[in-house]
Amino acid sequence: MSFALNIRVYWEDTDAGGIVFYANYLKFMERARTEWLRSLGIAQRQLREDTGGIFVVSETQLKYHRPARLDDELLVTAELRQIGSASLIIAQRVLSNSEQSAPEVAAGPVLLCEGTIRIGWVDAASLRPARIPRQVSGTLERYACSMSQPLKP
Repeated sequence: MSFALNIRVYWEDTDAGGIVFYANYLKFMERARTEWLRSLGIAQRQLREDTGGIFVVSETQLKYHRPARLDDELLVTAELRQIGSASLIIAQRVLSNSEQSAPEVAAGPVLLCEGTIRIGWVDAASLRPARIPRQVSGTLERYACSMSQPLKP
């Protein structure tokens, strides 16, 4: 099952028209990835202290469908798509649970933005790619094997 995080849109997330600034979807996705890892017992600060490594974003691909607006309630998902020796590909979606984002659409979450994010594991000091620590890759592999169907809007 996909991980999901609820987020509210605040003034700081919007432009002068009250519409979410396009780059802020990446921030929402970052929060969801961090909370997803935390829910699996992977605390990134502790991991850096224990291993000397960190995850960094190396590639993003996003498609915007509809705008989010001030005060909207968003649901941001994260789902592991691929795990390699030094990187992960995570599929993410931002959905709106608010009526004001799409009043003409039937009730239920509305897809606003979707994409894939590749995060790589690097040595924190040198920023050179490294192998994802076994305790992390093992946890993620168990998670991937236990996933059933992704969350559907």
